Amino acid sequence: MEWSIIIDGLFTALEPMNMVWLIFGALLGTIVGILPGLGPATGVAVLIPLTFGMNPVSALILMSSIYYGALFGGSRSSILINTPGDGSSIAATFDGYPMTLKGQAGQAMSIAAMASLFGGIMAIFGFIFLAIPLAQFALNFGPAEYFMLFLFTLSAVVALSTGKMIKGFVAMFAGLAISTVGIDLQSGVHRFTFGVPHFTDGINFIVIIIGIYALGEVLYNMFPKKKGQQPKNNQAIGSKWFTKEQWKRSLGPILRSGPLGFFLGVLPGSGGTISSLLAYSTEKQLSKRKDEFGKGAVEGLVAPESANSSAAVGSLIPMLTMGIPGSGTTAVMLGALVMIGITPGPLLFENSPDLVWTLINSMFIGNLILVIINILMVGMLIKVLRTPANVLYPIVLVLSFIGAYTLGYSTIDFYLLIVAGLLGLLMRVLDYPVAPMILALIVGGEMEQNMRRASIIYESPQAIFFASPIAITLFFLTLLSLSYPLILKLFKWRKGTGRGASM
Repeated sequence: MEWSIIIDGLFTALEPMNMVWLIFGALLGTIVGILPGLGPATGVAVLIPLTFGMNPVSALILMSSIYYGALFGGSRSSILINTPGDGSSIAATFDGYPMTLKGQAGQAMSIAAMASLFGGIMAIFGFIFLAIPLAQFALNFGPAEYFMLFLFTLSAVVALSTGKMIKGFVAMFAGLAISTVGIDLQSGVHRFTFGVPHFTDGINFIVIIIGIYALGEVLYNMFPKKKGQQPKNNQAIGSKWFTKEQWKRSLGPILRSGPLGFFLGVLPGSGGTISSLLAYSTEKQLSKRKDEFGKGAVEGLVAPESANSSAAVGSLIPMLTMGIPGSGTTAVMLGALVMIGITPGPLLFENSPDLVWTLINSMFIGNLILVIINILMVGMLIKVLRTPANVLYPIVLVLSFIGAYTLGYSTIDFYLLIVAGLLGLLMRVLDYPVAPMILALIVGGEMEQNMRRASIIYESPQAIFFASPIAITLFFLTLLSLSYPLILKLFKWRKGTGRGASM
């Protein structure tokens, strides 16, 4: 590693025009992330025409800053109005929104921004030292390994449903069932499309996410409730900065979740949603305050935010080193890079090291700028909480329907949105966990295809579990995650029995 190239990359990133594009991309990405249904892929796609004729370095800086800027912004709406900006911001609703209901919205947004910063910085250092080795390791993941990875992630998220694992499994199977809608890629058969052409490509999970969270939340709050059930939407905003105690509780989860998100981001197809949910699941299982999760535990907010941010940086590695997109957004970026004359692949690091190191330095600077932007926006965004419900809820509904329509420009998505909203209300009333269903919906299609490819390669479904050391490791991790709640209960019971006997 030549430090002179790294320093040259820093100076190139600090050039006035590149800084303008960096700040513009960070701001636009944050706004795009806040709006339900848009997400980073849409933000990058919309700006592709702007990159034509641009300096390739500036174009790459602009697109990457929109990417991780949208991830910062996505958690804002999750925290404030329980509406994820995109799939990777789902986990921020679990404890971010309860913190808002407790009057800690400012603290939630500021500490989420810091978690994203630290996650991004850890991933940048990982990018510097581990980009090529990790990219080569990711090549070891075939259909069997990807199937086992998805299975482990689902099992870990179902294990979150402490005390209601059966409901967690029901929700997961519901998500898997919805993911089967559309054309079967193996046989070409139309499945559960009911003759509707719009369903041939499947159901867009973003529509379901917006419906369950945004529409479901509005419908739930429209119902009259008993005094004890009335949610306390604390109008006393409180501090805009987190406390020392909150930071002390957050540091461990941030440092654990960053590397996890980075590694999962490197694996093509994993993305921020899987990494953030797995980070949340892992942190809940490790925590001594399990009962606080879902009720405003700061650990439950910072863990997915750190993993989400680091996964975004990690997903750039397979794109730049092998020309394989690691997520939907990097797939859009890959097409744009080819159009402006950049050919990603192993030779990029040898032929254009200045471009790579400028990008890495710009990511470091961009994360710092995003923290400043997001913390400055806390005071402005927090005014949303002072908006009367009869004004706020119609705005949320309008944004939800606009977000759903822009995904496929079809009115059928309106009906899907309403059905998803009713489903979200039903799950809320019956106390069914939403996370297993959403994750199953997101990974279901890829999981099925990888299972069927692996079955053809290994000639029997059982062989998938023992196809390689990676598959075997993931198989045992799956068993461990599913049995963990039972082991924990058994341990507590034995501990309580021992204590009773000694008395």
